[in-house]
Amino acid sequence: MPSTPHPVQLHHAATNPTSAQIRRWRRYLAEEISEAQVYTALAKLSTGHEAEILQSVADAEKRHQNHWRALLGEHAHPEPRPSASAKLLELLAKNFGTVFVLALAQRAEGRSPYREDPDATEAMAADEAIHEEIIRALSTSGREKLSGNFRAAVFGANDGLVSNVALIMGIGASGASNSMVLLSGIAGLLAGALSMAAGEFVSVRSQRELLDASRPTQVTLSVAKDLDIDQNELVLIYKARGMSEEAAQHRAMERFGHLDCDCDPSLSFKEVVEGEEHEEEHGALGSDIGASASSFAFFASGALVPILPYIFGASGTFAMVLSLALVGIALMITGGVVGLFSGASPMKRGLRQLAIGYGAALATYLLGLLFGATVG
Repeated sequence: MPSTPHPVQLHHAATNPTSAQIRRWRRYLAEEISEAQVYTALAKLSTGHEAEILQSVADAEKRHQNHWRALLGEHAHPEPRPSASAKLLELLAKNFGTVFVLALAQRAEGRSPYREDPDATEAMAADEAIHEEIIRALSTSGREKLSGNFRAAVFGANDGLVSNVALIMGIGASGASNSMVLLSGIAGLLAGALSMAAGEFVSVRSQRELLDASRPTQVTLSVAKDLDIDQNELVLIYKARGMSEEAAQHRAMERFGHLDCDCDPSLSFKEVVEGEEHEEEHGALGSDIGASASSFAFFASGALVPILPYIFGASGTFAMVLSLALVGIALMITGGVVGLFSGASPMKRGLRQLAIGYGAALATYLLGLLFGATVG
């Protein structure tokens, strides 16, 4: 049902609005205009029912615009301009994929103030709550497709950042020379990146081999003609693969040629029913070589950050502080990106990553001081 303002509320607000109300309503109007444009842009990038859903959400935002225009009256002109962040979201919606933009849109819908604002109708507040769930649902498939590679990228880069800054802090605190700190950092980068690459290669290769071991063979085609139809052990194969007794019997009769086969006779049951699923699983896993190379690159890129000050000639306490600052920025970025894609607070996720990284660095720094004093 379209969202419409209550007549009494509309008359009262429109006849004597305060300056604070006018500013707030214009801000709401600007946000609704921007959100409608974002969803319209996303609808044009999408197809099928997803495009229809996004356009319907855009239409709902236009109804909300009409509510604020009615309240504002002459104060709705000139039309308010969207904020810089709203313009950026619009630009992303028009030029990039939907996963990232939907994640941002979901967070924006979740921050709607309409539930507490007396000038917004209950229907509008309900719309915004529903919109968040709609966007969450539309984001699901994209997040699932992204999750594997995204996890590897974030984990690899974050592991490189934390492990190498912790190593550098420990070595630096022990009183080692700058050249030794740099050498240790480079060794940590290479050792960690190679270890990550080898682990990812073994992991993906092993998982593919496990899936291959479960994939059906063509044995039903090669031996069906020699089986005893009265014993019909072929039925047991299909039952073992999850078919009911009736379906298994029917399938076996098709193999014996007593019933017409409603599928490609060159394929076994598992290949017909689940062949596409196996291909999707293999595709989702990706190439073991590709996964290995990606893990190497992501870890190395993260591990490079802490040693940049030493590479460019910085030394002593200044180099350590600069290294920590660079790592802190990188950790906030990786944490913020995780927050954005998960629909959570980027700041909270960034601070969480920062606390973990700095906690590890502090622990090794204290150990370095302890061992340095002991050796000294």
